[in-house]
This record gives sequence, C-alpha cells and structure tokens, in this order.
Amino acid sequence: MSGHNKWSSIKHRKAAQDAKRGAAFNKVIRELVVAAKEGGADPAVNFALASAIERAKGANMPRDTMEKAIARGAGETGAADYVRITYEGRGPAGVAFIVEALTDNRNRTAADIRHIFTKHGGQLGETGSSSWLFERKGLIIVRDGPLEEDALMEACLEAGADDFKVDGEVAEIYLAVADLHAARRWFKENGYAVESAEPALIAKDVIEITDAGAARKVLRMLDALDENDDVQTVFSNWSMSDELVEAAVG
Repeated sequence: MSGHNKWSSIKHRKAAQDAKRGAAFNKVIRELVVAAKEGGADPAVNFALASAIERAKGANMPRDTMEKAIARGAGETGAADYVRITYEGRGPAGVAFIVEALTDNRNRTAADIRHIFTKHGGQLGETGSSSWLFERKGLIIVRDGPLEEDALMEACLEAGADDFKVDGEVAEIYLAVADLHAARRWFKENGYAVESAEPALIAKDVIEITDAGAARKVLRMLDALDENDDVQTVFSNWSMSDELVEAAVG
C-alpha cells in the first residue's frame, strides 16, 4: 500500500482514544461543510460530498452531526469561511510530503505546518518543490471482496480502473479521476466494501526506508501532521515493511 494509507490503517487498528476520534470528527465536519459549500447538498450529484459522507459513516459520526455540517456548508446556517491550502516539503530521510489543509486562518496554519516540518528535521518548500514527484489519480480502497489477483484484475477491467495493489485484506485501485464515481459504484454493486474513493497524489517513485531510527522519525512527523486540526490529507513517498512500521509505532 502507499505509505500514508498503510500508516492510517495501522493507526485505525490501534485507535481507542476518544480524543483522536474527536479530532477525526472535526476534520470530517470541515470536509462536509466545504464539499456542500462548493458543490451543493445533494450527494447524488456532488461526488466530493458523497466521499465525505462515507468517511463520516466510517468514523461512526451521528447522522444529525453530518446533516448539520452539510446544512452549514449549503448556506442554511452560518458556515466558517474555510479555504483549501497545500504545503510541500521534505521530511526525515528525504521523504517528500504534500499536506492538504482546510483552514479559516492562513497565517496560523502556515506557522503550524512550518513548525512541524522544522521540529521533525524537515523543511517546508516552495510550491512545486515536491508535487513533481507525484501524479494525481483516482484511488479506491476496497475490503472484503474477491481480492485474488486474477479476480481483481478482471474487476478492474470491468470497472475501468488502470492498476491495483493488494496488502492483506485491503486493495488499492488506481484509475483516472474522472472515472471515480462510476468505478466506486461498480465495486459497491459487485461485492466489495469500499472504504474510500477520492482523488489522491500517488508517488511516481518511493523512498525505501529500512532503518528503524528513520522510520520512527517519518512516522512521528506523520502523526504530528495528522493531529493538526487544519490538516486534512497528507501524501508522502515513503515505503517500509509492515514489520518496521509496527516496530516503529511500538
């Protein structure tokens, strides 16, 4: 799996902290508000909102909380003026990071992200300094379906996907962003549990980390970014074995 998805999956299995759940709720609420503001309150025609609703359900968010966030974004009640900002830079072991944030205070968020990069031995860069190492694709994460290579290859052909990777009981499906909505529907209708379906930045080449010290530094920086309220998504180009990730997480 791509580095950040592997890290997120491990954190999800370990998560039992109410504080973390509260932080996750806040992030998803922002996504719901902004998606509804940008594309309207109907998930049938607003794919970004449909994806945010799936994440809200995955986080066990109460229905009334979701509905209130969507209403805020659609202008039915007062909504904060969130803006999207992307930051790029390098972290420990030369790993490239792209951080996507939703914020109502640009100066605060910029200072916070710069501090995280510096604290963890990285450096925030200029626009374009890391993005050339990635390409934007659609990414569908599926579970609990026919994940054998032949079956999944046939499924990808049927759904219009380009490629896939399997890691245990989870598969990453790669495809053109324009085909996300139709492919998501196909997988859901054909026995797959779709965990997420959204545009993503996929690393063209990865940095293989084998040193335990470097692994801990990279994962600590990811953790610090994840804990920031304004940060929505982090893309990075590291790769390491499951055993090294588990050892570094402790």
